[in-house]
Amino acid sequence: MFDLTGKVALITGGNSGIGLGMAHALAAAGADVCIWGRSEEKNREAEEELRRHGRRVLALTCDVSDEGRVEECFARTVVTLGKVDSCFANAGVGQRGTPFHTTTAAEWREIVGINLEGAFFTFRSAINHMIDREIRGSLVATSSLASVSGQPRGEHYAATKAGLLAMVRSIAVEYARYGIRANCIIPGWIETGMTKDILDLEIIQKAVLKRIPQRRWGVPEDFGAIAVYFASDASAYHTGDTVTIDGGYIRF
Repeated sequence: MFDLTGKVALITGGNSGIGLGMAHALAAAGADVCIWGRSEEKNREAEEELRRHGRRVLALTCDVSDEGRVEECFARTVVTLGKVDSCFANAGVGQRGTPFHTTTAAEWREIVGINLEGAFFTFRSAINHMIDREIRGSLVATSSLASVSGQPRGEHYAATKAGLLAMVRSIAVEYARYGIRANCIIPGWIETGMTKDILDLEIIQKAVLKRIPQRRWGVPEDFGAIAVYFASDASAYHTGDTVTIDGGYIRF
């Protein structure tokens, strides 16, 4: 039921962090994978890692806030790998630490463009493809705890992550008739290249780590199993949902 042999998974922001953790698990379960990322160097390194699973791997340079580039990369993904069965809209950028009252329109639009519009462009391409090919596919978005709790100095980030929850729920309802399911993942405090400097701060260690019942930061590998589940036939009746993976932080 969890065997992904013959399936193709696309992961945006798949060259590092949570996205790469997902990509490794998907390839290990038998899927061919395509990763999109803005850094050519990180794409090459991730592609080399992923090829060790013996599956087909494609890495494309893509800024998901660029509508035309998303459509171009999706078309190339299909030409190279034949189809897309599951699409993970994981690409995103974090907050800038700017007080809300001094946030510029340019900064607001940059965060919205990547985190929310990027997922819109990506999922729109995936849905058109799945309907055209009659693929009973899976769409998964990476949200954040900021979508359900206050995020000082990160209102734009929180707004985009909450927007993903609403968009995914609506997609799940609208496209269930085509056999397409859509779900969200809410990660907790995860140690990645983007967050390591913050998590290493003593004040964060004291204020946050003690609130995590498991007493550790999450790691990208913690998202491998949920990615395989949502890409597999095991989740055929699971849609419109939000799964939180945070070591129990939100419940403490």
